[in-house]
Amino acid sequence: MQDEPVISWKVAGALLGLLLILATALVKPIGVSTQYVVTDGIILHNAAPDVAESNEYFNKYGEKDDWGIGYGWMLVVGMFAGGAISALATKHFRSRNNPSVPSMWSTEFGNSSPRRMMHAFTGGVLLLFGARLAGGCTSGHMISGISQLTIGSFLFGISIFASGIITARILYRKRLAS
Repeated sequence: MQDEPVISWKVAGALLGLLLILATALVKPIGVSTQYVVTDGIILHNAAPDVAESNEYFNKYGEKDDWGIGYGWMLVVGMFAGGAISALATKHFRSRNNPSVPSMWSTEFGNSSPRRMMHAFTGGVLLLFGARLAGGCTSGHMISGISQLTIGSFLFGISIFASGIITARILYRKRLAS
């Protein structure tokens, strides 16, 4: 029998909504992927200002004195810290024989940690590239954008779920067949 959730999804959703209202009121809508571009832009504006100013993309992100970098990186670090604090506070940890290779992955592709890490890294790079191509990531579009009723964010949400379903069906076809 599975453990009961520590917090109801309804309560978690309401808390996330309140956090979003607070974040938007105090600073700006939340989003994570932009922080990487802002950081690149700040570095480029300081290292090669002519190149940064001639690039339309970096003119939009990462001005030389962009104050938002602290807020954005605080959100990125906070996600990791929040996950760790939640796991420690609730004592809900998942144990695996090989912590770097989930059982679903090892059933389908083997138990090689380096191979799993290479695929995870490649997936992360593609995800970040796609997020920037779409003008934002899942937190920016699906949490902030949809709550502001942005049409592009609804399209992003539909696209991300559809591509996720298709990808999972292709990657885990052996598991689905049995």
